[in-house]
Amino acid sequence: MLRQQRNIPLLAEPNQRTYNIIYMYAREETLTSPRPLQGRRGRYLTLGCKLNFAETSALRDRLEQLGAVNVGRGEEADFCIVNTCSVTGEADHKCRQAIHRLVRENPGAVVAVMGCYAQLRPADVAAIAGVSLVVGQERKGELPTMLCRLLAGEAQEAVCAGRRADIRTFVPSCSCGDRTRYFLKVQDGCNYGCTYCTIPAARGRSRNGSIASLVQQAEEVAQRGGREIVLTGVNIGDFGRTTDETLLDLLRALDTVEGISRYRISSIEPNLLTEEIIDFCAASRAFMPHFHLPLQSGSDEVLELMHRRYRTDLFRRRVEQILSKMPDAFIGVDVIVGARGETEERFEQSARFIASLPIAQLHVFSYSERPGTRALSIPHVVTPQEKNRRCHRLIDLSEEKRLNFYKRYTGCERNVLWEHRAGWTDNYVRVLAPTDNPPLEGSISRVRLARLNEQGDAFCT
Repeated sequence: MLRQQRNIPLLAEPNQRTYNIIYMYAREETLTSPRPLQGRRGRYLTLGCKLNFAETSALRDRLEQLGAVNVGRGEEADFCIVNTCSVTGEADHKCRQAIHRLVRENPGAVVAVMGCYAQLRPADVAAIAGVSLVVGQERKGELPTMLCRLLAGEAQEAVCAGRRADIRTFVPSCSCGDRTRYFLKVQDGCNYGCTYCTIPAARGRSRNGSIASLVQQAEEVAQRGGREIVLTGVNIGDFGRTTDETLLDLLRALDTVEGISRYRISSIEPNLLTEEIIDFCAASRAFMPHFHLPLQSGSDEVLELMHRRYRTDLFRRRVEQILSKMPDAFIGVDVIVGARGETEERFEQSARFIASLPIAQLHVFSYSERPGTRALSIPHVVTPQEKNRRCHRLIDLSEEKRLNFYKRYTGCERNVLWEHRAGWTDNYVRVLAPTDNPPLEGSISRVRLARLNEQGDAFCT
């Protein structure tokens, strides 16, 4: 257990009145050695979204530059980093389980916890025996310095979480980890007030990097041989709020970076996906025919209760606009089932609407009560058993839509970027590499999609 719940006096407390954009881990000038972690063994665990993955991967890259060595499960580590999620109650539970497991498997290691759960519930995380450091969103850029000081015995265990109002800094991250695709963080935080969501409290208000800094990171990816970049963020469509730029300006600038063959937008709110953005992606050199849109419900009454900023007519129009310009586009959709206020009638309305959409796949989430959210005041609570039934129904619908989408391309030729003996077409069909002559990882090749296997993946010839 932490001996004290206070900030480590490693660095001056930020006195910020505006949003700052800094390069990740820029506050390390106080480290006396260029490789203070030489030979130190580290383990990293990411829970949650692609944004968390990008941040963990970038942190691992930086700690390896400081001399750390990455070890896997079964190998005892000197320090462990856990990047947490708190989107649901189940996510909180998984975070606690993961932390306990790492502490148990790595006795004596410095265990540092960051991410949304660490920001929202720092005292709960600090109370877990074996946790050495709890770092909130504003100070995660200082984690390498804090870790070095802890391992050197120069600092005490501490909680560095802070208030939501103090989260002002945009900390860029761009890394591929052990994957082929790079994940570039372009935006963080959210100004929306959806009644079910804790993310604004966990990540602060919307902020972003500058186009110039993001283009520079994309150019560095190209220099390292990267071919595909996934743009990540909390609310990507809100890009530019802190730099007086626009998402369309960013897309245009990234499209000119030589060496990058593919970009994907990880997720974008339907009300922020403009016709101009759709038109640009359709005509661009490198943006793939692949979109991910959060719907959350196909019932306008539930969308109103959620305080979503669109209704089903706009959502359908966006899907139709995408497919009118990019008929082969893969469109993934987020849906929450069992939210407060989702009566049986409203769920049936939502299911019918979703079934009628010409989309490729659903990501189905079961609603979870989150402390402090306004959704708790909405009447009509859905039972866990009913949530489970609704969830499975939409998962079955998702698989039906995905298989139908994949079957459309059986016998067609598509370009595939290969990763770990499988790959993804430009329009996001998963393809298995031939076992007799597997392509080079990270390469892009044109293949013909053959039959699907029992799992629904495509073979190629």
